[in-house]
Amino acid sequence: MAPRVRILSESLANKIAAGEVVERPASVVKELLENALDAGATDIRLEINAGGRRLIRVIDNGHGMSREDALLALERHATSKITSDHDLETIATLGFRGEALPSIASVSRLRLKSRTSDSIEGAEIALEGGVVRSVTACGMAVGTELTVEQLFFNTPARLKFLRSAETEAAHVGDLMVRMAISRPDVSFSYQNDGRELLRVSPSSLQQRLQKLVARDADLFPVAGETAAARISGFLAAPSAARSTTAAMFTYINGRFVRDKVIQHAIMQAFRPILEKGRYPLVALFIELPTGEVDVNVHPTKHEVRFRRQSQVHDTIAGVLEEVLRESPWLQRREVLPPSAGLHGHTPLQTHRAGVQQALDRFMAAPPSAAPRVYEPATVYQPPPEQPAAATTDCGYFSSLSVIGQFRAAYILCQADDRLVIIDQHAAYERVRFEQLKAGFATGGIESQRLLLPDTLELSFSEADTLRRYLNLLEPLGFELEEFGGQTWRINAVPRIVAEQKHCGLLRDLLAELAEQGSSSSFDLVRDDLLARVACHSVVRGTHPLDRRQMEELLKAMDATDFSAHCPHGRPVSHEIPLRELEKFFNRT
Repeated sequence: MAPRVRILSESLANKIAAGEVVERPASVVKELLENALDAGATDIRLEINAGGRRLIRVIDNGHGMSREDALLALERHATSKITSDHDLETIATLGFRGEALPSIASVSRLRLKSRTSDSIEGAEIALEGGVVRSVTACGMAVGTELTVEQLFFNTPARLKFLRSAETEAAHVGDLMVRMAISRPDVSFSYQNDGRELLRVSPSSLQQRLQKLVARDADLFPVAGETAAARISGFLAAPSAARSTTAAMFTYINGRFVRDKVIQHAIMQAFRPILEKGRYPLVALFIELPTGEVDVNVHPTKHEVRFRRQSQVHDTIAGVLEEVLRESPWLQRREVLPPSAGLHGHTPLQTHRAGVQQALDRFMAAPPSAAPRVYEPATVYQPPPEQPAAATTDCGYFSSLSVIGQFRAAYILCQADDRLVIIDQHAAYERVRFEQLKAGFATGGIESQRLLLPDTLELSFSEADTLRRYLNLLEPLGFELEEFGGQTWRINAVPRIVAEQKHCGLLRDLLAELAEQGSSSSFDLVRDDLLARVACHSVVRGTHPLDRRQMEELLKAMDATDFSAHCPHGRPVSHEIPLRELEKFFNRT
């Protein structure tokens, strides 16, 4: 009987490994850029065609490889970065697995050219599907040039899962930005189909952040250290916050990572000043001994494990909280006390301290500053009872008797034997959403041209999303045009948000579109976009209203196709029956 278990051929094993390492053109670029940085390059040039499917070329001025080393580098698990088990526990380089080059070569036509400083000529190796076709000498400068052509030419199943050339190029561009932020001392350039989309020279971290991701935002330095880790970097004001985590750049010992522990620590520090669903613009560099972090978790090396996870978490949160407490735009905001694990406060002590501070502020504040119910000028008198027929045409909300306003955020009303509490922001948002929906159905939302057009610098992915969904944004009232590179000019905006921060609204809409994708129905995408516009068009937080304004809002709630929830699912009103109040006060 023939054995059922077989040893895979080297070619097939390489293709399987490529499935873990090479997901899309951006994955190829990541591996090649990391190799260039590990080789000591100070100038890296990237060229792609057709989103990277047709061509990817990376040229660096690193120390290069000899002919023998270049041939060995194309073998599986061949690397110059580790030699023993101990080295695996103290990895200090970006690459170390020895899988990238052979995996890339197995699914493409690859040409490697490299030269060291002590050689008068370089070595050129051509491969097709992982098989070496030729090895020749060539003239070139010191460094390495890697050309990857016809990616996935021999794995059509992988090829058909790639997105459009524009989308793949956007992923490559975003990767270049992350790599350029990680090494501000290195020059980077990026060309797509012959057009230069990015070029940066050696500079400081702040200058690089301002050029690539924070052109219009004020940056504040972050620096702190404990026994667990050393933290450095920059953060931006809350006004630069985004609706996704795309602007959170986090690095462990120079390696870009997406780690839940780090993201949770960042959000814990920003929670008192950012509303739910918003994420800060921040670039954090976390340095700790190599033995304290395991980067050998996944082939992409985006995931890590910490030996002392809670200490690292508390260090990040504590350092950020210290910076936020001293920031000029937070002078009137109360920032939560430092993390318990970092500064020795237990959760109970922190809670008690926060309650005591709140009580002290309340007792010390003048009556006008204390939380209160905003009462109408006249004393409320219950209306005389009327026959049911007299109120037949009156809507539910219009029939409510306004008592007043609590903390400039909630409207208190009376309905027979019930107390009705209305969240005014959620109510305004629902009314505006229904108005926008009706306007969209009758030919589009009214727009307003800007006297001085705004310009908005987008990321590569945001710009790609904007190009793909421009036909959806125009009926919303936007008039947009490309202004060169990743910059777009905003000529007109929806009239209802003309006085608001429409640049932030546009970023949020692009994030919504990128998350929904083309697979969602048009109605679902439309409603999500209209809900986002509605949220930006109404006043957030506290806002005092007079009696007439509160009554007008109640009438508007009845005049629209109203729902019990705002477009984002939050309840608009809450009823407390009289019997519950009487039961609470022992009057039953």
